[in-house]
Amino acid sequence: MNQAKEDLQVIREMMERSSTFLSLSGLSGVAAGTVALIAAGVTAFSMNWKIGEGERDLPIPLYSTYDGPSLIGIALVTLIVALALALYFTYAKAKRLNISLWNNSARYFLLHLMIPLVTGGILCLFLLYHHLFAMTPAATLLFYGLALVSASKFANQYIFTLGLSELALAFIGLFLPGYGLLLWAIGFGVLHIVYGILMHFKYR
Repeated sequence: MNQAKEDLQVIREMMERSSTFLSLSGLSGVAAGTVALIAAGVTAFSMNWKIGEGERDLPIPLYSTYDGPSLIGIALVTLIVALALALYFTYAKAKRLNISLWNNSARYFLLHLMIPLVTGGILCLFLLYHHLFAMTPAATLLFYGLALVSASKFANQYIFTLGLSELALAFIGLFLPGYGLLLWAIGFGVLHIVYGILMHFKYR
């Protein structure tokens, strides 16, 4: 009887491993969060940003010193560096665990992650095109949270709770657009670091 239970447990663990993106590294979250905090600091400094500024100015741009090309440049550099670090740490974990980085779970995870992200990216371009800059941080948090919740079924429980946390910040940002950059820094910076540390020590 005990042997049968042990066999069932082994089978259950094997099924769970086959359906979960195990290569996802907590250090990726820590790295991405650190990059996001640096980007938020650079953005706030370059725009002389003040918390709460512009809450009554919609749809006028939130930042009176707004520089479109500079902001887009910061965003692109942040995205490229964060993705590169995430890929590096994820690859390193897969190699250490001797498992395939690109398996069915990884493909499904990426698919469910990218659909909301691409949709949100298109909406953010629409907001920027129509100078609705104050709503962009909340929109990025909203669709990123939806992407994490959607993809969490192929990852671990922390991805789901991180997604819900991002959604909560997005809802706050929709009603308090003057705090958009601060909420963005918390969502993409602080939360990534916190959840990344938790994931690293639980799934290392």
